[in-house]
Amino acid sequence: MKSAIVIGAGFGGLALAIRLQSAGVQTTIVEARDKPGGRAYVWERDGHVFDAGPTVITDPDCLARLWQLSGQNIADDVDLVPVTPFYRLDWPDGTVFDYTNDDEQLRASIEKLNPRDWEGYKRFLTYSAGVFEEGYRKLGTKAFESPLDMLKAAPALARYQAWRSVYSIVAGYVEDEHLRQALSFHTLLVGGNPLTCSSIYALIHKLERDGGVWFAKGGTNKLIAGMVRLFERLGGELRLADPVVAIETEGERARAVRTRSGWHGTADAVASNGDIIHSYGLLEGSKRGPAQVRSLKRKRYSPSLFVLHFGLEGTFPGIPHHTILFGPRYQELLGDIYKRGELAADPALYLHHPTVTDPSMAPEGCSTFYALAPVPNMGQEKIDWDRDGERYAEVILDVLEERLIPDIRQRIRTRFHYAPTDFGRDLGAHLGSAFSLEPVLWQSAWFRTHNRDDKIRNLYFVGAGTHPGAGIPGVVGSAEATAGLMLA
Repeated sequence: MKSAIVIGAGFGGLALAIRLQSAGVQTTIVEARDKPGGRAYVWERDGHVFDAGPTVITDPDCLARLWQLSGQNIADDVDLVPVTPFYRLDWPDGTVFDYTNDDEQLRASIEKLNPRDWEGYKRFLTYSAGVFEEGYRKLGTKAFESPLDMLKAAPALARYQAWRSVYSIVAGYVEDEHLRQALSFHTLLVGGNPLTCSSIYALIHKLERDGGVWFAKGGTNKLIAGMVRLFERLGGELRLADPVVAIETEGERARAVRTRSGWHGTADAVASNGDIIHSYGLLEGSKRGPAQVRSLKRKRYSPSLFVLHFGLEGTFPGIPHHTILFGPRYQELLGDIYKRGELAADPALYLHHPTVTDPSMAPEGCSTFYALAPVPNMGQEKIDWDRDGERYAEVILDVLEERLIPDIRQRIRTRFHYAPTDFGRDLGAHLGSAFSLEPVLWQSAWFRTHNRDDKIRNLYFVGAGTHPGAGIPGVVGSAEATAGLMLA
């Protein structure tokens, strides 16, 4: 293979393109938006830098390896700094838990909740380490192209009871409900319901324990910018603000990519980092596209997100970089989001406060925040976000006012929100899902969209919709799996 076109400049597309270009494949990335990043977009307003997300960086080694492919160093392009605590977990009853990998501090925090749970936590950590080895190290960068690949993984999946949920596994080790929530909420960061998401995703705990939680100085957008610089230094081409309108096929081959501007690119292979349904909808000249769109629409999709971005007067050294504000309900709230499609009046929030780590992301004496609430995707809920988005922003401000910043409304310098409809409009996300296919066992590994199409053998996929799934380590891992197929 001498040339490739990658559709989409998100984490997955950039990581794949870097791997291909490092191997000598002349690669062009075609991006619809005016900036690279995909879900990791960025806005600058009134002196504040607002990352769209994702903002929790784990396993920095998977990123560093992209530079090492060509003998370079990630530190030359990106300044990654550790975040501690990883998260502050805060409940309405006044319980606060700083989540860290410092064993002494962690033991004190756990025993404060329940003295018996330290031993249970250690057993859970052993379990997490096992699924991390099987599910992440061995399978996270391996493409599943046949049922045989799944059968080979089956013994390990059975040994770790992969059919059980993360929450049920955690509940088997610890008694305190706060701690059960603290050890199971991570699946929400990749679109999974802790009550139904396969227990294999308990590997996230070990991933954070070993690799830590990191932040790119200047924001996640600086990590994206560093990846672009690396790609272009290697000789790759990035085309921005030019949406792909067709993937032209001939027989069982992808022949070319056509864009809205009229650009027409031919290549030996085409890979898409776009939404999987949108990507298959681009196929022209093949029955494969409509058939796959119909099939994929029958699957279950992850929730969406409502994100309120705001800049405040003043600084808040007492609010850590990452805070999880649990609501008064946990299992019931998850039922609203995943099953009933109801918009909760008592949302749980992830609060991102980057200026406590990097004050340069706001004007002097000011702070940058976003508050993120998981919400049902547009296949479930009936809310008109274009009309009611501002109302839900006020619900979120009410929570922050009551729990964290009493005078928040008086301090606001600038604010805007990003809703499920925006995920649909800007990213072509089916149902406005923020994470593509829901990560349940029957939509994982071989049951997920394959890294290479089964019929059009030079058409490939990368990103959240394919194996292994969402999250930065997931989509970077998918790039390694897909590159392995393309370069074989």
